[in-house]
Amino acid sequence: MGQKITIEPVTRVEGHGKVTIHIDNDGNIEQTRLHIVEFRGFERFVQGRPYWEAPVVVQRLCGICPVSHHLAAAKAMDVIVGAGTGDGLTPTGEKMRRLMHYGQVFQSHSLHFFHLASPDLLFGVDGDPLTRNIIGVAMKNKDLAVQGVMMRKFGQEVIRATAGKKIHGTGAIPGGINKHLSEEDRDLLLNGDDPVNINKMIEWSRGALEFFHDYHKKNKDIIDRFVDFPSSHLSLVRKDGALDLYHGVLRAVNSEGKKILHDVDYQDYNKYIDEEVRSWSYMKFPYLKEYGMSSGWYTVGPLARMNTADFIDTPLAQKEFERFRSYTEGRINNMPMHMHWARLIEILHSAEKMKELLQDPDLLKGELVKKGNKQRTGVGLLEAPRGTLFHHYKINEFDQIVMANLIVSTTNNNQPMNLAVNQVARALMTGKKEISEGMMNAVEVAIRAYDPCLSCATHAMGQMPLEIALYDSNDKLIDTKRSI
Repeated sequence: MGQKITIEPVTRVEGHGKVTIHIDNDGNIEQTRLHIVEFRGFERFVQGRPYWEAPVVVQRLCGICPVSHHLAAAKAMDVIVGAGTGDGLTPTGEKMRRLMHYGQVFQSHSLHFFHLASPDLLFGVDGDPLTRNIIGVAMKNKDLAVQGVMMRKFGQEVIRATAGKKIHGTGAIPGGINKHLSEEDRDLLLNGDDPVNINKMIEWSRGALEFFHDYHKKNKDIIDRFVDFPSSHLSLVRKDGALDLYHGVLRAVNSEGKKILHDVDYQDYNKYIDEEVRSWSYMKFPYLKEYGMSSGWYTVGPLARMNTADFIDTPLAQKEFERFRSYTEGRINNMPMHMHWARLIEILHSAEKMKELLQDPDLLKGELVKKGNKQRTGVGLLEAPRGTLFHHYKINEFDQIVMANLIVSTTNNNQPMNLAVNQVARALMTGKKEISEGMMNAVEVAIRAYDPCLSCATHAMGQMPLEIALYDSNDKLIDTKRSI
C-alpha cells in the first residue's frame, strides 16, 4: 500500500512550508516536494506607490532580514535617481550602508547558527525534541547560548545605529543615507563594556569556528556525508574576485569549478536568469537561461560565496577561507552541511569589516546623498545572509512604481533544497514501515542547512509542531503523528 508523508510545518526556519513524500507499494521513494504555502504579494503591493517609499515598504517582507530588502531596494532606487550602482554613492553613504549590511549579516548568521542549527549539532538528528532546541542548548552549553544571544544583540545595535531602528529602519534612501553615525554609537560599538564591543565579537566569532572544527572532526558523517550532490553556485563578487557581500558583479561556477557566468553587470541580470513556475509551490525556480530549466539551476548563500570568490579581504577570515578551500583540495564544495562552516567564516569576516568601518572618519561626517539624471528602471542586488537577493523596479512619469520583480535568496535555493530533501528521504525512508521522529527531523536538517526564509516570512509565534500524515495510494488518511 503506497503512502504519502506530509511534514507540516517545517520547524526552526523562518516562515511556513511543508514537505510531502510519496512512497510506492514497494516502499521506494516515488516523489518528494518542498512546498511553500504562503503568498506574500509584495511585487503587487508596491505598484502605484512613489519610488522613494520602496526601501521602507518592501522590508516588511521579513522581520529577520529586513535590512537586506531595505538595501536592495535602495540600491535599485540609486539607479533611478541617477546616483549610479553600489559604489557610486558618496563615501559616507556607501560606508554607512555597508556597516548596516555587515551588522545584518552578523546578527542573522548568529541567529541561525546558535539558535536554529546548533540544537541538531549538540543533540544529534535523533535527539529528544524536548531538548533539541535553544533551551536545551542553554542547559547543555551555557556559554554557547549566551554568545549567540549577545552576538545577535551586537548586530542589532549596529543596525539601530545606522538605520535608526533595529527592525524596519529608514536609514537608506534613494541616492544615499539619511544620517551620520554618532560618536556615541561609534565609541559604544568599538570600546563598549564587555561583551558589547567589536573586539569581543571577533573573539567569539573565532571561538565559534573552533567549536565547529572540533565538532566536524568527530562528526564527519553528518557534516560531509549527510547530503552531497553536484550543483552550480552563483553570487556577487568584487571586480577583483574578492568576497563582497554588498556589491559586485554576478559570477557563477558549475560543479566542476568552471565559470558559467562571467562577472556580468547585474543591471542585466534578466538577460541571464529566468524563473520557472510549478503548480505545487508559491515559490519560483530560477535558472540560468543558457543551460535551461533542467540543468541551469544553482545554489546561492554562504557555501556558494565560498565557491565563487577568489579570496577574502580581511586577514582572519582569509585564513579560514584557505582552510575551507583546502579541505576539498581546491575543488568546488558541494556538501550543503558545509553551509554552517561557510556561514561562520562570514560571521568572522563581517566582524572584521565592522571594526574597519567603525574606525573610518567618513561615517561621522561628509555628504549623505548623491543624485543625477533620473532613469525609469533600476536593479539592486546584494548578498543577503541567505544568498543573492534581486530587486528590480520600473517607474512611470509620475514617479510611481509600475513593475517590481523580487527574486529572494531562498527562491534561488528552491531546487537545491528540493534535491536535498529527496536525497535524505531516499537514504533514510526507503523500505521503512514506520517513519520515526528522527527521520522527520533529518529532512528538516537538510532544509535548515540553507537557512531558508520561506517566501521571506517572519518567525511564527508560539508552538510550531511537526505533523506527519500517512496516506495510502488512494490518498486515504491511514495515520497521523504530531510531535512537540
